[in-house]
Amino acid sequence: MILSIGEILADMIGTSSNQGMEFKAFVGGAPFNVAVNALQAGSKVGFCGRVGLDPIGRFLTTEAEKFGFNYLNIQNDDERNTTLAFVTLTDGERDFAFYRHDTADYNIELSKIDFDGLKELNIIHLGSLMLSEKNGVDFANKVVEKAKELGVKLSFDLNFRMDIYKDFDSAVKAYKPFVECADVVKFSDDELVSYTGINDFDEAVNKVYKPNTILVVTLGSKGSFYRYNDCTGVIPTQKVKPIDTTGAGDAFFGTFLSNIEGKAWNKEVIETALVKANKAGADTTQFLGAVKL
Repeated sequence: MILSIGEILADMIGTSSNQGMEFKAFVGGAPFNVAVNALQAGSKVGFCGRVGLDPIGRFLTTEAEKFGFNYLNIQNDDERNTTLAFVTLTDGERDFAFYRHDTADYNIELSKIDFDGLKELNIIHLGSLMLSEKNGVDFANKVVEKAKELGVKLSFDLNFRMDIYKDFDSAVKAYKPFVECADVVKFSDDELVSYTGINDFDEAVNKVYKPNTILVVTLGSKGSFYRYNDCTGVIPTQKVKPIDTTGAGDAFFGTFLSNIEGKAWNKEVIETALVKANKAGADTTQFLGAVKL
């Protein structure tokens, strides 16, 4: 089983019209998207997030219930609003702007997660958006300790978002402890450069890689790269013309986690998982929004 913990939010995807910009709400949030794709790839999956007691929060909870998770814990916050991400598209490529001042996503309560009931848990996946706030960092550290206590793998997706940090150094400082302690880490190629400050790909990989962990890097139309100890390679992907790239990396990672969960890690397992993950990421660019039933 995979438990994904972090933000569930509304992706407000905008389109231009004669009367201005129109926005339509879609369920999203990177950890939620990862959970959906892991579930659709065949794993038993749980998700935990937090929303406000507002119309968007009720919408997200209702939508999440439709997916049929094995465990779903969407906490309600009676003091804070639900987080929004406004997304505008140009030729299928997205531009994000978060509406996120003291919102619900980074105020999850660990005590309300029923770990005792998750008997087949193999992987805890941790979202990164919460790390821009002290409450979120404190919570994430507790999740890391819980993963160690339970003896399960920890997964982390960087999702580099400079717009929610005061400066570059603050962002790197927030991400670094979790990059260093996770058993499975995902970057995009751009994020790897931003995080390490190194343009040479091999040097950047060497800077972040730790023995006995899996590092995956998405390469856009070129596919994906991986390293696991002495095993390394690039797995190509199919060429597509994107409609909306929102959630493509999450689809990739959720599918990848599903296909390595509960298995002995080796070259064959990882490369087979990446073939399926590449396809899932490409397929997600062919519709609006990050996930669909």
